[in-house]
Amino acid sequence: MRLLVTGGCGFIGTNFVYMMLEKHPDMVIVNLDKLTYAGNRLNVLPLEKRLGGTRYHFAHGDIANAELVAHLLVSHRIDAVVNFAAESHVDRSIADCGPFITTNVLGTQVLLDTARRLGIPKFVHVSTDEVYGTLGPEGKFSEETPLAPNSPYSASKAAADMLCRAFFETHNFPVTITRCSNNYGPYQFPEKLIPLMILKASRGESLPVYGDGQNVRDWIHVSDHCRGVELALMNGRPGQVYNFGGNAEKANIEVVRIILRALGKSEDLISFVKDRPGHDRRYAMDYSLAAKELGFTPEYSFERGIAGTLEWYRANAQWLEEVQSGAYRTFMDNWYGERR
Repeated sequence: MRLLVTGGCGFIGTNFVYMMLEKHPDMVIVNLDKLTYAGNRLNVLPLEKRLGGTRYHFAHGDIANAELVAHLLVSHRIDAVVNFAAESHVDRSIADCGPFITTNVLGTQVLLDTARRLGIPKFVHVSTDEVYGTLGPEGKFSEETPLAPNSPYSASKAAADMLCRAFFETHNFPVTITRCSNNYGPYQFPEKLIPLMILKASRGESLPVYGDGQNVRDWIHVSDHCRGVELALMNGRPGQVYNFGGNAEKANIEVVRIILRALGKSEDLISFVKDRPGHDRRYAMDYSLAAKELGFTPEYSFERGIAGTLEWYRANAQWLEEVQSGAYRTFMDNWYGERR
């Protein structure tokens, strides 16, 4: 199989590219990434050194560039598209939703249009549980839960999901949608809760927690999510939505306290701050359909996953500092500039 993976220099995309190339020795991956602030080509530098030009190819560009997308699909004889590319930080979408509409909606439309025109036989669109809105203290999101996004970010992802549905219903285009709960693990950009708390706690800085800290998320290790996407790619039904969850509901304040204990830091570092607008109270995923049809079940407990995540960030403290400071951009500009 020859895959076009979009957003493969981001957190989840990076983990997916590594997993797929390791598990499928005959697979070729083309990684299309715009390299915005959260896209770090340094993440996949080992692949470029080891497999560049054979089983791995990097393309710097925008998924909303139809000419580029068509060129990559044709020149690399692509069999399937997996779309991870997205603006994904809720706080940024509240400040300015323009980039979210451009990438998440227009970009998805360009990918769908171009892939359909060229007859690409498989297309997986990676979405989020946030399109469902918020839950009360009981119940879980299923694939039949009505979409009710509460932030500009989740609204843009819901719009993209609806485009995917329309392409299947109108054109019989073989697109499958995946929705997952909150991811954590290696390579996550430190604007998200877990790496941000690890970074700040390690420095002895104040840890800002929204509201009362009781917002609940179902945490899934990125490796489990990537396996779910792989299963959807290989065995998913066209037109179907599949939910993936980690079966690990935790309040945000509980996650922060776990990190502090693991790092030997005082809870005095916690600082409760004004809640953000439209902050969903609780997410939880019913992944029984994915279990039944795809054989999906999460392998990581939260305890195992967070321990491994903390160890990865300890072992990659320089990566975390460079991403936080933006130094990774200068390094990559210099590294590739010397080789042009």
